[in-house]
Amino acid sequence: MTTLVTGASGFLGSHVARLLAERGDRVRVLLRATSQTRLLDGLPVERVSGDLRDAASLAKALAGVRIVYHVAADYRLWARNPREIYESNVEGTRNLLEAARRANVEKFIYTSTVGTVAVPRERALPDESTVTSVEEMIGAYKRSKWLAEQEARQAAAAGVPVVIVNPTTPVGPGDAKPTPTGRIIVDFLNGRMPAYVDTGLNFVPVEDAAAGHLLAAERGRIGERYILGGENLTLKQALEILSQVSGRPAPRVRVPHVLALAVGYADAALSRLVGREPQVPLEGVRMARHSMFVSTEKARAELGFAAGPIAAAFERAVRWYETNGYVRAVRGANMAPARAA
Repeated sequence: MTTLVTGASGFLGSHVARLLAERGDRVRVLLRATSQTRLLDGLPVERVSGDLRDAASLAKALAGVRIVYHVAADYRLWARNPREIYESNVEGTRNLLEAARRANVEKFIYTSTVGTVAVPRERALPDESTVTSVEEMIGAYKRSKWLAEQEARQAAAAGVPVVIVNPTTPVGPGDAKPTPTGRIIVDFLNGRMPAYVDTGLNFVPVEDAAAGHLLAAERGRIGERYILGGENLTLKQALEILSQVSGRPAPRVRVPHVLALAVGYADAALSRLVGREPQVPLEGVRMARHSMFVSTEKARAELGFAAGPIAAAFERAVRWYETNGYVRAVRGANMAPARAA
């Protein structure tokens, strides 16, 4: 039996592919011609060339496949042409779902995002039962993932055996690009984060989020979605953990959201003038106006999902970035980490 993984050259997808290969599955990975594949080095996987936007290339990738893990996504908070994000995340997902239907796969695990769930609500924490709208989604990435999740739900209703997982904020080794979350860690380690905003996220070790995908394939109910999360932390708490495991000081200055928004607008204007990517993406600033805390009880109860300590995951991320050349030496800094529990 062959298992197909999309997005296997990326952060979360590479961990999913590794877990599958380590347990002895026959793994096929779909790669674009431009994919950087160093996270797959040494893994016994079959590599096939294709593109989610090219429906014809997907039939070959799905030949003989029984289970699909669709982890690939265009995860950017800024793009010169936002249409590219929709093409990959929405149209690409629709193409793969149709190809999977034609291939008669046994299970299709679709990787959505906590962003489609974690919207401001009074009283109880948002969970899988929270009803949201596309109007509540901030920016092209979250809107595209919301629309793609609707494609997955519609396919499930039409008979495709789709299970949806909604990872929160993965942390750990291998965030090579890095993702927007990984960039926060890298900026912190390089002393480029003098202040913080009052916001919060649910963080999960990336290895556990990957394991949750396998649990969803084994135990998840068709048409259901499962939040794969760990600990709800304010950004201040997360930076304090980073300080503990890296030996670098955490920023002490809290920036009001209105000031952060003004900086974001100014940076966006400057970026347009000089033709570069913004250093402070406006979408990220807007998202930070509310904490993306969620309940993860459903995945625990139905899948048996459990996340390990997030401090240890932050430490693994820090060590990986230091080992792989993302962190410049800081003269005079205390580099001895306080070991994570």
